[in-house]
Amino acid sequence: MYKNKKKGIVGIIITIIIIILLVVFTNSEVNQVSYIQDICNIFVMPIQNGFTYLKNKISGNDSFFADMDTLKAENEELKQKNSELEQSLRELEIIKAENETLKEYVNLKDKYADYNTIPADVINRDISNYSSTIIINVGSDDGIKEEMTVIADSGLVGHVISVTNNTAKVQTIVDTASAVTSTISTTDDTIVVQGTLDDKSTLRATFIPTDAVVLQGDSVETSGIGGIYPKGIHIGTITEVVNTSNITDRYAIVQTAVDFNKLNTVLVITNSVEG
Repeated sequence: MYKNKKKGIVGIIITIIIIILLVVFTNSEVNQVSYIQDICNIFVMPIQNGFTYLKNKISGNDSFFADMDTLKAENEELKQKNSELEQSLRELEIIKAENETLKEYVNLKDKYADYNTIPADVINRDISNYSSTIIINVGSDDGIKEEMTVIADSGLVGHVISVTNNTAKVQTIVDTASAVTSTISTTDDTIVVQGTLDDKSTLRATFIPTDAVVLQGDSVETSGIGGIYPKGIHIGTITEVVNTSNITDRYAIVQTAVDFNKLNTVLVITNSVEG
């Protein structure tokens, strides 16, 4: 009986040992597999991640390049439209300038309907302390002659002093060598206005009659005396009367009606309309 009991204990011990061995071997295989997987992950995952990143990068670049092509096409289209708009704007500005010039000519024609006139543009200026002349784009081929009167919308400009086939030189009334016999419109008194060295927008009125009452704001116009300028063309406005100790030496300052710095369009009076 004792012998049987001993065998039973031995059997139990063996069984326990087998179970322990099975557990050890099983855990060892699991750990070994897990270890191998870990090693694989170390080498494989970076490669897999690299391929994934590369794929995403390539996909993103394709989209990026596609967007760049679209933006480039849109930019070229906008450049073309901008160029067309600029061209249209230039054309409109040219048309506007031409219309303004035509308006000036029409206004001048209407204002001086009593005269035969030829329109002209100012193409050059010679403005200095001692002289003030302009060049206009009409000449003898257009019927222009020396001593013809030149006017602008606001008033008297001067007269022609020389001509070529296609141009004419005009001495303006602000030239220091210019002298225009004029009248004060409110009193009809005769005076002479001349250019000065002081200012290219004012004239000096002299030979004022001693009994003439000259006031600031009086209008001055051509008298028709002297054989060059027709009567009644506006010259300017008296802005100051300078009295001296000798009344015969008094003079007045006349602001010209024409702004010679901005003068672009003129009319040349060829002759008075007959009848």
